[in-house]
Amino acid sequence: MYTANTLNQFITEQQSAYPGATGDFSRLLHHIGIAAKKVNRKVNKAGLVDILGQAGGSNVQGENQQKLDIYADDTFVNELCVCGECCAAVSEEKQETIIFNDPIHNNAKYIVCMDPLDGSSNIDVNVSIGTIFSIYRRLSPIGTPVTEADFLQKGSDQVAAGYIIYGSSTVLVYTVGQGVNGFTLDPSIGEFCLSHPAIKTPKNGIIYSINEGNYIKFPDGVKKYIKYCQENDPATRRPFVSRYIGSLVADVHRNLLKGGLFLYPETEFYSQGKLRLMYECNPIAFLLEQAGGIATDGKQRILDIVPEYIHQRSPFYTGSPDMVRKLLEFLN
Repeated sequence: MYTANTLNQFITEQQSAYPGATGDFSRLLHHIGIAAKKVNRKVNKAGLVDILGQAGGSNVQGENQQKLDIYADDTFVNELCVCGECCAAVSEEKQETIIFNDPIHNNAKYIVCMDPLDGSSNIDVNVSIGTIFSIYRRLSPIGTPVTEADFLQKGSDQVAAGYIIYGSSTVLVYTVGQGVNGFTLDPSIGEFCLSHPAIKTPKNGIIYSINEGNYIKFPDGVKKYIKYCQENDPATRRPFVSRYIGSLVADVHRNLLKGGLFLYPETEFYSQGKLRLMYECNPIAFLLEQAGGIATDGKQRILDIVPEYIHQRSPFYTGSPDMVRKLLEFLN
């Protein structure tokens, strides 16, 4: 007989392991799961409804907004609002922070940072896309206005982080600092079911993920590492395999499970890197470290960076520990 440990069951079991837990954090994760199901439904119908194509505007990053970008952003913001456990949020799609001031949020303890739809340029060609989320406990006293300090916390202060990948199957991967677990959406019952328990990324790998079209703009250390990856050396299983999807969630998910290294360095055009620290780099770094990997900006641990502003960017290198350490030899 088929039995499944669903996401809600798993969250409840984890909560019971902490005496005094009130369930507010569990409710927050539950509503993130609901938003993911709604976005998944829309993604699966993208070719049948008016959800493909550009919306005609651009987000705070200056990137063209897709219709599905806006839908995903609205969906996650609405679920965070009705949940009542989130007092404020940051979204890639909005310049300003989102503050929830309704009475149900009077005792809300959490801040959520998110990229509602990562890799949205892949929507129209049916390539995997995703959602990234990061959860912090607010620093300001409950019942008082949210402050800037509530948002500008180091990645090491995260209480949870995760991503949802919308691909051949829809998978939610998350951590609360006690390892990493993955759940696959079972459409027959409409629930996320535990499919990847206690994920550990391989110590080494043969996949490197970078947009080599920008090679001429990369720092010298990155160029030398790419050449190292392309050299023939059976003892180290080189040449390595180059795999780049252009969706952070998809590239990281593959490398997390199979072993590999994701690289997004600074370039001449993006001198501070392109990926956003708070809602892309930090949550992925938290996940990878919990799975045994390493995440760095090339000079320091990603989770140790103190953000100076909401939409701050950073170079980003993450993956199997041996591969990251080898890269750092070339960078340093």
